[in-house]
Amino acid sequence: MRAVVVVDYGRGNLRSITRALAHVGAEAVVSSDPADVAGAERVLLPGVGAFGDGMEGLRARGLVEPLRHFTRTGRPFLGICLGMQLLMQEGHEFGRHDGLGVVPGKTVRLPDRQGGARVKIPHIGWSVLEPGAEWTATALAGLEPGGQVYFVHSFVAEPADPEDRLALTPFAGERFCSALRRDNVLGFQFHPEKSGPAGLAILSRWVSS
Repeated sequence: MRAVVVVDYGRGNLRSITRALAHVGAEAVVSSDPADVAGAERVLLPGVGAFGDGMEGLRARGLVEPLRHFTRTGRPFLGICLGMQLLMQEGHEFGRHDGLGVVPGKTVRLPDRQGGARVKIPHIGWSVLEPGAEWTATALAGLEPGGQVYFVHSFVAEPADPEDRLALTPFAGERFCSALRRDNVLGFQFHPEKSGPAGLAILSRWVSS
């Protein structure tokens, strides 16, 4: 059984992700201890809410530098929703905030207009994933382009390097980065734990990587 340290920084629904990990055969260890992050086999950073609050939760628990260090070890790291957004250098939600700086780029608000029509924000529900880069050797392997996953968000990560944009999702006449990959670091804007069999298969492949 593969162990996964799920980072508890007061900004995530930990029950759903730990249940999903258990379903795919992983031992989920929920922790806010920097030592657990440092010694982990693999780390998952979940999260819901605002960028600035998320970073404050990490700082208050002394997790910022341990997470940055872990992403440089080559061991598997996954950020989900806010956890993916926090990987950026900065976020622009209720002002500008420094992020973890693991992936060059920023977090910005989704567009709220398409042409002259207003688009509903937050983006909630099932939407497709389209390849932004080759994903056959990643946790998305086996998911057909156009496969649907579940989203709940108002902001998105914008990696500066297009090569980091693993998957894209159409929204308001544009396409936002819905999954990123940079070396051993993976990020999903969608919620695999809420995406049915396809999401569980994605988590299973990450756990087994």
